[in-house]
Amino acid sequence: MRLAAINIDGVLLNDTFSPVIHRFVVNRGGAYTAEVERRVFSQPQQQASEYLAHVVRVPMTGPEALEAYFAERVAHMSEDPVRLLDGAIELVRRLRGLGLRTICYGGLGREHFDRFLGEWAHLFDGPGYVCTNGFRPGITEITSDVFGLAGAQAVFIDDVARVAEKAKELDVPFIGHPSDFEHGFQRGLMQEVGVRHLADSLHHIDEAMLRAVDAEAADGTVWKQPSVAPV
Repeated sequence: MRLAAINIDGVLLNDTFSPVIHRFVVNRGGAYTAEVERRVFSQPQQQASEYLAHVVRVPMTGPEALEAYFAERVAHMSEDPVRLLDGAIELVRRLRGLGLRTICYGGLGREHFDRFLGEWAHLFDGPGYVCTNGFRPGITEITSDVFGLAGAQAVFIDDVARVAEKAKELDVPFIGHPSDFEHGFQRGLMQEVGVRHLADSLHHIDEAMLRAVDAEAADGTVWKQPSVAPV
């Protein structure tokens, strides 16, 4: 592998999306289900907001849902501010120490990266940050368009199963860091997809795990069991 692509919210920064989406839905009479997470997480904002407007019982349009969601997110962040997750910068340095280039990506604009990770921008390559709102989840765009690499040459580290699904479709290495949000479904969804490498802590994404993923990428066994030679 030559590149590590690291999601910003939920991997490098704390998860400020799951709690807000959950509260948004249940406070408006909707049911918060795995399907809600499938249809909202790592989706373009317009598409996600149209779905949110559909599942709640308060009449609203997609744009109204998006505006209300971001207003509630601001309120949530006053109670639980955005912060670096424990081990975040150490992970980036560990990746770079193993010879990988690093890129950060997410659905919010560049200003989000600059505000919360600008101090460490020198630890990221190329543009440093890629906003994927226009082409979710962005695996092909980041690997091929930005860095000119084949899929197997990049590992994606993300907290959302939909990204894992696309990685599996493209045979791209993937490490899952599902949120510990008590009402969340991402760990189970990742297990359904067949994610082999799951980490509850960024410290668990250690050299041993990264070398194992690299070996699987080289063997073409990232998403399938290696063949066993007959005895």
